[in-house]
Amino acid sequence: MGLHVAIIMDGNGRWATARRMPRIAGHRAGAATVRRVIEEAPAMGIGTLTLYAFSSDNWKRPVEEVTGLFMLLGEFLERETRALVEKGVRFSAIGRRDRLDARLVRMIEETEAATVGCGTLHLRVAIDYSSRDALLAAARDGASTREEVSALLGGAPDVDVLIRTGGEKRLSDFLLWESAYAELFFTATAWPDFSNGELGRILEEFRSRDRRFGAAPAVAAFALR
Repeated sequence: MGLHVAIIMDGNGRWATARRMPRIAGHRAGAATVRRVIEEAPAMGIGTLTLYAFSSDNWKRPVEEVTGLFMLLGEFLERETRALVEKGVRFSAIGRRDRLDARLVRMIEETEAATVGCGTLHLRVAIDYSSRDALLAAARDGASTREEVSALLGGAPDVDVLIRTGGEKRLSDFLLWESAYAELFFTATAWPDFSNGELGRILEEFRSRDRRFGAAPAVAAFALR
């Protein structure tokens, strides 16, 4: 099944500002990073990759930046759908769709339909997404068990590794339920500069960690007997 890796792709705007470029240039550079990560993810043992592209709070940003972000997403879907199919990458969008442009929603649905049978990697992109809103929706739909909540949140496996680039150290309303036992990694590297080499080093450290999910360490348990 592979690991579920979730990434908060932060630092695009600051990357551009530091280079005296418009913020949208940073987002465009970040889109290139997305392509690189998608290409190498299966070889790194990643089965599900969830990327935080646009939070529900991001509507507070300047209109031109928001418009540019959705333009980039549309370009990605238009140019990359065939490549996703060829690489066996299933695409899904999570989050609200009622506030998106109808043409963009149609493109999302078409890419989801075209890739639904792909099984090499499941790429999930969070757009107009709020984890708290998703949990409230699950509660309104009558979810009363962990399994029912997980199913209503999309049915993806729990997050194994959650990465935030750009230097900030917070979850920003991203996959709060699914990340209950995720291993967290924060890097100062801005998303446009995030390399597959750095991703590989993070996964190497992840695999060295002792994930006990609440159980006692083996040595300690032996000592208590």
